[in-house]
Amino acid sequence: MKGGRTTVSLSDVSFLQKGKGKDLVFLHGYLSSKEAFAASFAYFSRFYRVTAIDFLGFGGSSVLTSPFSVSDYAAWTKEVLAQLQIKNPHVIAHSFGCRVAVKLAAEDRAYFDKMLLTGPAGVILKRGVSYRCKVGTYRLVRRFFPRFAERHFGSREYRSLSPVMKESYKKIVNEDLRECAKRIENEVLIVEGEADTVTPMREAEAYLACLKKGRIKTLSGGHFAFAENPVLFNLIAEEFFYE
Repeated sequence: MKGGRTTVSLSDVSFLQKGKGKDLVFLHGYLSSKEAFAASFAYFSRFYRVTAIDFLGFGGSSVLTSPFSVSDYAAWTKEVLAQLQIKNPHVIAHSFGCRVAVKLAAEDRAYFDKMLLTGPAGVILKRGVSYRCKVGTYRLVRRFFPRFAERHFGSREYRSLSPVMKESYKKIVNEDLRECAKRIENEVLIVEGEADTVTPMREAEAYLACLKKGRIKTLSGGHFAFAENPVLFNLIAEEFFYE
């Protein structure tokens, strides 16, 4: 894929679709899959045509053959949903999926209807001295001992990735999407886990400050609070979409 242009074959895409009516799309987090939304997928399939996809490189979809940025994933997702004949859906996105949803909504104001973002990633807050020291040490070690650096530095998530996925990961996590969030005209509800340490409350609040029609609700649980407390999460989402 180059410059956000690609031809997508649905044979490379693992997805679930069920129900009838208005479209509701689920976009999962990094190193996750569509199955993370199992409880919400089953619940909302009674009221909507629900679709959950695995992003390229995750779940049952094909592997990445070149590094993808957030824009690349957004373009890929847009073509997948077009082939599935999905137009102006509500969206429930988690973590990395929020990055893709924010990018799509910023580029096309009419692409989504209402947007629910849970544990949203995509904000880069000011990093402290400790972080900068770690980065400096990593760069020094990588210069002389690159294999050692790759095996011992970075998050467990990063070290588990293939070389192509590592390059994609770098593209993704180094993009701050707050300027994109400022262009979103949709109604947006952020549902944040009270104990989320992956994308903590301060990041959700930074997103909220950029949104023209945004609000936030909290839910007990961590980064996967939507799956830890599916009944309450589904009720919150249902009320939001119904309003």
